[in-house]
Amino acid sequence: MDPYLGYEIAGAAVLGYALIVYALWRTGRVGPDRSLTLFGPALMIKTRRGVAALDRGGRFVRFWTVASDVGVGLAALAMAVIVGVLFFGAIAATRLSPAQAPPLSEAVALPGLNPVIPLTYGIVALVVGIVLHELCHGVVARSQKIGVKSLGILWCVVPVGAFVEQDDAQMTTASRRRRDRVAAAGVLANFVLAVVFFVALSALVGTSVAPNASGVGVAYVEPNGPANNVSVQAGDIITGLNGTTTATLSAFENAIAATQPFENVSVVYFSHGLDRSVTRVVELGRNPSNRTRGFLGIEVYALTPSQLRATLVWPLGASAGGWVGALDWLILPFGSVEPVSSPTASFFHLVGPLHGMSPTDFWVGANLLYWLAWMNLLLGLSNALPLVPLDGGLLFRDFAASVAARFRRGWTAAQLDLFAARASVFASFIVLLLLAWQFVVPRLG
Repeated sequence: MDPYLGYEIAGAAVLGYALIVYALWRTGRVGPDRSLTLFGPALMIKTRRGVAALDRGGRFVRFWTVASDVGVGLAALAMAVIVGVLFFGAIAATRLSPAQAPPLSEAVALPGLNPVIPLTYGIVALVVGIVLHELCHGVVARSQKIGVKSLGILWCVVPVGAFVEQDDAQMTTASRRRRDRVAAAGVLANFVLAVVFFVALSALVGTSVAPNASGVGVAYVEPNGPANNVSVQAGDIITGLNGTTTATLSAFENAIAATQPFENVSVVYFSHGLDRSVTRVVELGRNPSNRTRGFLGIEVYALTPSQLRATLVWPLGASAGGWVGALDWLILPFGSVEPVSSPTASFFHLVGPLHGMSPTDFWVGANLLYWLAWMNLLLGLSNALPLVPLDGGLLFRDFAASVAARFRRGWTAAQLDLFAARASVFASFIVLLLLAWQFVVPRLG
């Protein structure tokens, strides 16, 4: 089988898309006043259909006004948080060696390009998040008496998102408060969706999942190593070692640290293949990183199966504290734990009303809910960045104008607009610098 088949298919798809767009442009079907418009490499497919639905949704003026005012506050808070994270990340980057530098592929949060975000789950979650983000922009715009010229989808080889095209002239002449409500609506929508999908995932896992045993989950077993010789497999749970209960990672590490090379120890583990607990005596090897310690020949996850379940259900209740639990929930993909599949899915069995369901089907649904929550949170935070042309860029510009108006009461509207425009450009430059810093600086060491 051709090892480059996937790249060849992708290349053919990109070439075919480029030829189709070129042909449409040559025949005059693509242009600013057409239903097909280019937005960078993406094709905007515009329609007036659906605008009436936005009008109907925007009739609830009081509700959308209050909700979007809350959204402005949330966006401002998110802006401060994400910029603070970037600053701390930049400081941390100065301490990294070139070998520790994050891969450049992580600079783009797109499914398929970013190795952390799975392709299928990521695309579905991204499309859902962007579509609802844009629809919320449109509904709030209509509630604020700002026109919507069209809506549609962005197509770049495959559908990559959606858009709602507001009336630029009306957005420009609208008051800052009304304009900011429209800008913050998308951020608010993503945060609300993140909460909704998180609650759905929490309820699903909390009522339907139970760990097979209390111990540390095996992520990898070294071929021909001591653990492999007694049939330990990835997906099993080590519950005891040499008479010590290993309910936590620290207990397991302390038990291993107390052993010596070539010592015979008892290993108690739950075998997912046998669906029962097994006790075996194994002769340890010599630890290559510490030759005075025994070596079992396995890698285990930082979170035990019980801790992983608790993180998916309610991370703020983590024994190490709510902040640690929330961070664990966010970085599950970086630890190769989410999406939950083999071997991590083998740590659990289904209980409750869904106990008879196929575990594979169950985890597909649970993983989708996680990524819907995760991607919407990411979209909300990233769109809050004070970076033109994101929502946060518009909000920051208006925030800067409001501050200037308070301290420079003699300035004209033109002077305020000029100051705000320059402030937003400066903020955009700082954000881009901070983003690039984390990937470039460690590689200069």
